[in-house]
Amino acid sequence: MPKNMDAVDRRHAPARAMWLLGPAMVAGVAYLDPGNVASNMTAGALFGYLLVWVVVLGNVMAWLIQYLSAKLGIVTGESLPQVLGRRLQRPWARRAYWLQAELVAMATDVAEVIGGAVALHLLFGIPLLWGGAITGVVSILLLMVQSRRGARAFETVLIGLLLIIAIGFTAGLFFAPPDPAGVVGGLVPRFEGSTSVLLAASILGATIMPHAIYAHSALSRDRFAPAEPTAAADLERARGLSTARLLRATRWDVTIALAVAGTVNLAILLLAAANLAGVDGTDSLEGAYAALRDGLGPVVATLFAVGLLASGLASTSVGAYAGAEIMHGLLRVRVPLLARRLVTLIPALIILGVGVDPTLALVLSQVVLSFGIPFALVPLVALTARRDVLGIHRNRAVTTAAGVAASVFLIALNAVLLWLVFTGG
Repeated sequence: MPKNMDAVDRRHAPARAMWLLGPAMVAGVAYLDPGNVASNMTAGALFGYLLVWVVVLGNVMAWLIQYLSAKLGIVTGESLPQVLGRRLQRPWARRAYWLQAELVAMATDVAEVIGGAVALHLLFGIPLLWGGAITGVVSILLLMVQSRRGARAFETVLIGLLLIIAIGFTAGLFFAPPDPAGVVGGLVPRFEGSTSVLLAASILGATIMPHAIYAHSALSRDRFAPAEPTAAADLERARGLSTARLLRATRWDVTIALAVAGTVNLAILLLAAANLAGVDGTDSLEGAYAALRDGLGPVVATLFAVGLLASGLASTSVGAYAGAEIMHGLLRVRVPLLARRLVTLIPALIILGVGVDPTLALVLSQVVLSFGIPFALVPLVALTARRDVLGIHRNRAVTTAAGVAASVFLIALNAVLLWLVFTGG
């Protein structure tokens, strides 16, 4: 790298700034999936502003975790599954790790297809099974954009859906703003019984998800160190920037993405706290929609349903992308995104076809995600702290300490979630 490369970076910084943004925005879609909506709506409806602090805390931890994931992809030119696939020498270990990671990604797919199906049912009265099939078909079309047009086009489409999600879930606050004193009071960490602990764990489990960690490292790799660049200009622009410059831009990318995702998640909880607290039947997406329609009018309820639909479509595309990368990195088998999407669509359609309650299916999917948290977090923090992996860009001691603290807290809280679910506490 020429000594004056940083000077070149600075001269061209304004022109390149927008091009550098994007991977975190796509990964951030995973923080606004139907599981998040269900958890935040239920928390606000049952406990008002009590768990505001959980949403804020989850977003802070998510920033660190997503930045470490992106850094791994940028510095090594490999995704987290690829790095682990090289370091796990025994075939049985790679296969075991792949199995749990793939199950987690499939659970995510199920939740997101169900969310899209519920949204189509609310908007147009389409039966859930057909709604799931339509969601799957649209997600396939989105993945075709990634396969044929490359990472940048895929990012552009998903960022557009992210904008729709943000509008759909925040619009209600302009009609019925929350109580400022209640919001401030909700920043004080506390619980009120085991149900509030269960919901706190659900919020964090739906916020920091394993597949988002796997996907972000791959998205950053594809953008800045593509093995097969879709355009020569893309690779040339990536090569023209120092790693330090890319990491600085990534911090901004993650900050913007998590600010958007965190604001929308908080808005969902506040909307429920201000308008649904104590209202019967709001423990399901359908019930929350009905309560919003009756309390704030059909416009707000329709915007909410549109946001839910965009959430399901966008997040299921990210989940399919992550699942394909998991298989490629760990089994060294390249499965086309579209083929994997068709396979993982089947469990969701079966669940919808046999009449399982959609909200219950979403809750159970979050339980499955809880099992995968340690397998993604622990290797990520450990690998990004190693000199033989990231060289001079390895984590500082304080960053590693923060990563370890976040991992321990999240793993412990998810263990509590599992214990409460399986013991009926």
